[in-house]
Amino acid sequence: MSRRAALRRGSALLADGGIAEAAGDARFLLLGVLGLETRDLLLDGDRLLGPDEAASLDAALARRLAGEPVARILGAWEFWGLPFRLAPETLVPRPDTEILVEVALAAVADRTSPLRCLDLGTGSGCILTALLSELPGAFGIGVDRSEAAATVARHNAAANGIGDRAAFFVGDWCDAASGTFDLIVSNPPYIVRDVIATLHREVQDHDPIAALDGGPDGLKAYRRILDGVGALLAPGGTLAVEIGYDQAQAVRALAQARGFIERGLTRDLAGQDRVLRFGRPEGLLSGHRDA
Repeated sequence: MSRRAALRRGSALLADGGIAEAAGDARFLLLGVLGLETRDLLLDGDRLLGPDEAASLDAALARRLAGEPVARILGAWEFWGLPFRLAPETLVPRPDTEILVEVALAAVADRTSPLRCLDLGTGSGCILTALLSELPGAFGIGVDRSEAAATVARHNAAANGIGDRAAFFVGDWCDAASGTFDLIVSNPPYIVRDVIATLHREVQDHDPIAALDGGPDGLKAYRRILDGVGALLAPGGTLAVEIGYDQAQAVRALAQARGFIERGLTRDLAGQDRVLRFGRPEGLLSGHRDA
């Protein structure tokens, strides 16, 4: 079977199996499993698959038909135009999260300045790596509770050429960081615990629950971050956090109760609230708490 024929067959199999994005998923799997670029399929699509290639592709299609996401099957995904290796302990980078990168970059007056960046709950390291790829004079720290996530984040930073300007630590949110940072970002777990059981099976069965579970009200991680980040955010610095579509008012209230000043709300392409940005006033007292 040729590469083109294999693509047609894969598309048909996935469509028959009820996969919504059958054609696109079949293409991603074919290219990823065979290690091809799009041009290889265009220019050399008549080349026949070897027995091992056909078997590997069939195995990947079977996994997709069983509900496993393409990114999990391939073990890698693209974010901000950069490749990222995944682990079972990391989320698949989503296009919506690129808005967090955009908001953070928009807050930087001089992208060549020697900024200090902090990414809380770094996962695969995609947010921090994307930022450092655009900020050549910056240094960044990524923190995650998972050793496996920190390990894959280190790999991704090195693979994308910014490994010498990034460090990754295992710890619980702000407790693992010290000093002050000009730019702090986070895409924390924010799904209400009871809602997780209602999510699509691809999420329930394959995403790490620890990276989804925001506690009984979805706000547990925001409280932990906001309680500790005041002592880490430099005067004039920026804190940007991704939020759930219905959480803007609640997260805004938590931040304002701790003395942070809102600098803007950004929506995603679907018009849903996605990122809140805050500034730290000079006189903010660290360690403030509320109920």
